[in-house]
Amino acid sequence: MSIIYNFISELIQIWQSLWGFLGPNWSWVAAIVFVVLTVRVALLPLFVRQMRSQRAMQRLQPEIRELQARHKGEPLALGAAVTELYRREGVSPYASFVPLLVQAPILFGLFHVLRHLRPEITDPATQTLYGWTTTQFHEASHAALLGAPLASTFGSGGALVAAVLIAAMVITTFLTMRLSAARNAPVEDPTQRTIQRVMTYGIPISLLVSGVIFPVGVLLYWTTQNVFALGQQAWLLRRYPVQVPVTG
Repeated sequence: MSIIYNFISELIQIWQSLWGFLGPNWSWVAAIVFVVLTVRVALLPLFVRQMRSQRAMQRLQPEIRELQARHKGEPLALGAAVTELYRREGVSPYASFVPLLVQAPILFGLFHVLRHLRPEITDPATQTLYGWTTTQFHEASHAALLGAPLASTFGSGGALVAAVLIAAMVITTFLTMRLSAARNAPVEDPTQRTIQRVMTYGIPISLLVSGVIFPVGVLLYWTTQNVFALGQQAWLLRRYPVQVPVTG
């Protein structure tokens, strides 16, 4: 994980140096925001591929239902037939997970780096972990958003700002989940509908509870990412509209 921590630290430092004219606080805030933009723009081709794969799988649903009817009671034969169908059509059922798998280490890396940037750390060897200089460490560990240190949490000096960001994170996560569901054709299976509903409401609720331990910088990152994701998904939906299944 040290490679990821070094990568995140380098990104933050590069963007902070570019926005240094904003001052010791807002330059670090802008750095976190632009880390989001850097990651999301870099992953845009993967999100486009994900959408294309989802649309292709929707288009193949009639053929998959035919295979299910043909191989009823034969799970191994059905699995092989569906896999062959995906291979022939150039569709990957795993494409939807790739952006998440790439984003997750970055989010955890940012969480770790920001927790590391604590003013009470005075040991130079610890301060200079992950490519930080002692000067950068001092500036970043004392940087604040509207008075709340970026490394602080709801219970450690950033209550008001953290509360606002937690609310923003929860609301934008919910909206992102709703829009993500809109990217797909209507779910007919009752079990899948229930799972979708649980995720749409469950994930935001879990963030409402767990958000109190997130550093302000992570809350800022997550909220910014959600806002960008909302715009990106709206664009993708216009470019790749939901295909209404044909019945008959």
